[in-house]
Amino acid sequence: METATYLETFFQGSPEAVAGCLRCRGAQRYEGVLRMAFQPIVDVGARSVFAYEALVRGAQGESAGQVIGQVAPEQLYGFDQTCRVLAIDTARRLGLNARLSINFLPNAVYEPATCIRLTLAAAHKVGFPPERLVFEITEGEKIRDPEHALKIVRDYQQRGFLTAIDDFGAGYSGLNLLATFQPHLVKLDMALVRDIHRDRPRQAIVSGVLGACRALDVQVIAEGVETADEYAWLREAGITLFQGYWIGRPALEALPEPHWERL
Repeated sequence: METATYLETFFQGSPEAVAGCLRCRGAQRYEGVLRMAFQPIVDVGARSVFAYEALVRGAQGESAGQVIGQVAPEQLYGFDQTCRVLAIDTARRLGLNARLSINFLPNAVYEPATCIRLTLAAAHKVGFPPERLVFEITEGEKIRDPEHALKIVRDYQQRGFLTAIDDFGAGYSGLNLLATFQPHLVKLDMALVRDIHRDRPRQAIVSGVLGACRALDVQVIAEGVETADEYAWLREAGITLFQGYWIGRPALEALPEPHWERL
């Protein structure tokens, strides 16, 4: 007898929703066991939690890289949908009252209006306000069809979701992504943040990115901040949104409190 997947169990009573979703372009069921960790993103200007980012983990807490590395290409769509629903379900169970930031795989989204249905159905089922959702498109994944990715982002923005470019400066597209569409948020990759207080090239690059984002009315999040010196330089540069181990480490199935005393 075939074991029910997480999506089929979550949407028990309306199996046609999942079945219809997985029929899209022949997507296969994702049967792996996943869990979610959460890491705070803080607004130091308002001294509040701006959002919690949902980070996928394996059944035993394995890292996102380990988990994604075991997902077959034909399961990518089911995996992406499972992560979205599980993030919303877990966040609501933990009593999250801030925004929820979810990574999505643009190569796994076929039709934006269709692929968002399970996400909205999950939010409705558990009572999570959909306007609190933030969708991060990672620069680390090579986007096979930039026009399609743009279509996804525009659809999400029209629905009132915040959008973000994750890992900015680390991957395949860089400034081209920012030029193609203007998200609400850009997350500086930790490679740019590391030791920025004593690295003039990184300082020059980040200063340029900040200037471009200000001109485009895009907010910047400094991601991967691990030291007081990094934080101090970035704060002096005008950044108010921060994420990283120095601010607060990810916690498995918990909403960790930021280290406010360090800010």
